[in-house]
Amino acid sequence: MSSSPPFIAVPKRQTLSGQTAEILRTAIADRTWREFLPSERRLCEMFQISRPTIRAALHLLAKDGLIQIQQGRRNRLLDASPHVPRTQSRLVGLVTSEPVSRWWTVAYQGLSETRAHLMEQGFGTELLYCPVGSPSTQRRRLEEFVRQNRPFGCILTSVDRGIQQWFSSRSIPTLVMGSCHPEVKLPSLDVDQRSVCRHAAGIFLSRGHRRLALVLPDSGAAGDLASEQGFLEAIGPQSATRRACATVVRHNGTGRQIRTKLDALFRSAEPPTALLVAKVQHTFIVLMYLLTRGLTVPDRVSFIARDQDHVFKMVDPAISHYRFADDALSHRLTRLMLQMVSQGHLAPEPNLIFPRFYAGGTVRSI
Repeated sequence: MSSSPPFIAVPKRQTLSGQTAEILRTAIADRTWREFLPSERRLCEMFQISRPTIRAALHLLAKDGLIQIQQGRRNRLLDASPHVPRTQSRLVGLVTSEPVSRWWTVAYQGLSETRAHLMEQGFGTELLYCPVGSPSTQRRRLEEFVRQNRPFGCILTSVDRGIQQWFSSRSIPTLVMGSCHPEVKLPSLDVDQRSVCRHAAGIFLSRGHRRLALVLPDSGAAGDLASEQGFLEAIGPQSATRRACATVVRHNGTGRQIRTKLDALFRSAEPPTALLVAKVQHTFIVLMYLLTRGLTVPDRVSFIARDQDHVFKMVDPAISHYRFADDALSHRLTRLMLQMVSQGHLAPEPNLIFPRFYAGGTVRSI
């Protein structure tokens, strides 16, 4: 009996979208991208093909369970090929634009505890100090750091808009310790500074103050911009009827400029009767300024600190400020980082801590 001829598949003519889908499958299997595909526009530029062709290729990948198509957002990769070996870096980068010596105490403690927990999980950490400068210099520093260390993920703290945008356009899992700028889609952990400053202005208004000032660094940091927004929101309805006015005093962080700015503020025709001050180190600079000018607190000027420090409760009178449990930040930060390590990504959404107001003794009614 003659044997049947072996089955040979007939070659099929492949469409351009099919060819594109095959190239994308190979790139996905090679882990070219970690969590999301590039945008449709970027893929069109890469392959020099039309958007309808790219969309047809993406629908083929979605049909095979390789990606999840998300309207208006980058398409998410699905772990549909567990057989593909993945070499995972065991390093987490800590990227900051502010020297460690100037870090907020609570933030430093939170990062220290998180580093210890990551070490228990077998992850090392590497610090990159990337000071504010020209965008091209920052990009070179970041690219060199990623190329040399190939981090699994990164934590960003006290960085500007440019660095956030750089990481937002990459496939590196990233957590912002602070707030994101509106156009940046990254997971973040921060105090709700907008609500804090709106609440602080409301306290001053409720005590009869009508000339208020917010003193904060001109950093461009999202948390400081949110602080200014919340402060002015509280004043808005009052200013419409000319019952209250608000001044935002932006400075470069040096004691000399802070004193110069305050000189101009208190020599004005209508100096403020209430101050809200951001940053712990600047809190003491402002208080020393008021002391040397004979502007006693709270008799002449009421005072609230936006951030917290253990010393604020120890002085007499205690400084009015906003605070949360000492371990709240470190626990939330550690939980998010361990989640990112285990899952490979975090949802690009804000995680906010809502502190409580500690009344202290530096606010009085007028």
